[in-house]
Amino acid sequence: MTAIITQNYQVSWEKLPDDYVLPDEPVDNINQPAIAAALTESLQIAGKIPENAFTSTNYGICATLDGKMVIKAPDWAYIPKITVDKAEVIRSYTPQLQGDIPVIVMEFISDTEGTEYSAKPTYPPGKWFFYERILKVPNYAIFEPDSGNLEVYRLDNNTGRYTIQTPNESQHYWISEMNLFLSVWQGTRENRTGHWLRWWDEQGNLLLWGFELAEQERQRAEQEHQRAERLAAQLRAAGIEPQD
Repeated sequence: MTAIITQNYQVSWEKLPDDYVLPDEPVDNINQPAIAAALTESLQIAGKIPENAFTSTNYGICATLDGKMVIKAPDWAYIPKITVDKAEVIRSYTPQLQGDIPVIVMEFISDTEGTEYSAKPTYPPGKWFFYERILKVPNYAIFEPDSGNLEVYRLDNNTGRYTIQTPNESQHYWISEMNLFLSVWQGTRENRTGHWLRWWDEQGNLLLWGFELAEQERQRAEQEHQRAERLAAQLRAAGIEPQD
């Protein structure tokens, strides 16, 4: 017989006190900030982050459980709408009180402790329990940069529990709240060669980073120059001097 233990908290949504001392811990892995920044950059360039939305990186998301404050800082999260001035959420963010629940949180595995999978229900609760049972975040992604392994979980509306998702034939995961696909891409950006998380639109087009757009424009200009050169050569061959 297997006993299923659940924890019923009284959840409230309170602003983090101004004098609350946030943990000052170093980032676990040098790759984490780069992966997070890359996720945000392509969304910004593609115009996918509305003015009242924001993304967070290693940034405290709060809830109060039985009168005790809990703060978890996912490696990356997307919050579609905040209802307060952004100056009010510089240090931390409290869903329901200051805006929407994140539609996706991501953790980048960097250690062997498995904290990303912790469903510990007792105080302080584990990350998995906090995202699934307290915040009720619709999508939870766990990414291992070294291997490129990506797991995407979706909150089941009937059970209130996360279920692992199956990617499509392109190995892309549909994030319906963002109208985007999420998947793993391998290549080089800012002197880091390895696995990255990237976005694709509904048509399967990759959302590009800034340097990729610049390279795309350079290639377009080069192709246009070559086309003009060929046309000029054809005109000269026909005895016509092309105009500048």
